[in-house]
Formats: sequence, C-alpha cells, structure tokens
Amino acid sequence: MDIITNYKNTKGNDLKYGQEEIKNFDVKKDFEIWENKHKKNYTIKITLPEFSCLCPRSGYPDFASIYIEYVPKKYVVELKAIKIYINTFRDRHISHEDSANEIFDTIYKLIKPKSMKLIADYNPRGNVHTVIEIDSKKFDKK
Repeated sequence: MDIITNYKNTKGNDLKYGQEEIKNFDVKKDFEIWENKHKKNYTIKITLPEFSCLCPRSGYPDFASIYIEYVPKKYVVELKAIKIYINTFRDRHISHEDSANEIFDTIYKLIKPKSMKLIADYNPRGNVHTVIEIDSKKFDKK
C-alpha cells in the first residue's frame, strides 16, 4: 500500500492534509496575523503566482498572480495563513473583480496597514487580459 495515495485523514475521508486544511480554513479564526515589532515605515511585498478560481459564468478556471504590497502599522500577515486563504478560492465561482476586492478587503480589515496595494494580474483567456489594481492611497478621503 502506498501511504500517499491511501492517506485517510482524521475524519476518515480521502482528503489529503493540505486539502483538508484549505477546505476547513475559516478566515475569521484561522487567518493569523502577527504584531509588527518595528515602528519605522517599511514595505512588505508578497507575490502569490498560483492564484486560481472558477469563472462564475462558464466554470472554466481562471489563473492570476496576486501582488500585495503594504506598509504595516500594528500587524503583519503570517505567510502560511495568506497562502491557505488564497487557496480557498480555487474551487469558488467568483469574478476577477470580486476575488481581487475580497482579498484586498479581508487583509486590509485584519491588519489595518498604513497603506496597501493589491494587483491581480489574470492570465489571458479568450484573448482578454484583466489586471485589477486596488490602492488604499487612492481611496476617497471624505
């Protein structure tokens, strides 16, 4: 018996441990953030080159590179948590605009950075290339 192909998780189903972790990820309780110990301004840049989700109309997969850049205030993002969170999108039917905005809003609300920018650069499909950019510096200051 091959231990990898015949793995049974603690709940007795055939999900691999990574699949189980993604399936059970709850952004409200599992998205870990850490205290920022540094008071100076510095920029954290995160690249997530394997983002995927499903088109809400066709069900075809969409692929993107997600670039996140932020200047932390009190908190920073724990990298494994963001990796698992991003992977929760892979089986969801969600538009480019909705996925980019949801990722930005989730992270922004959790860490409340001094500034944050997200770029979602979707691979071309059907001769259409989409890039979505959200930048907290461009928000209306009403």
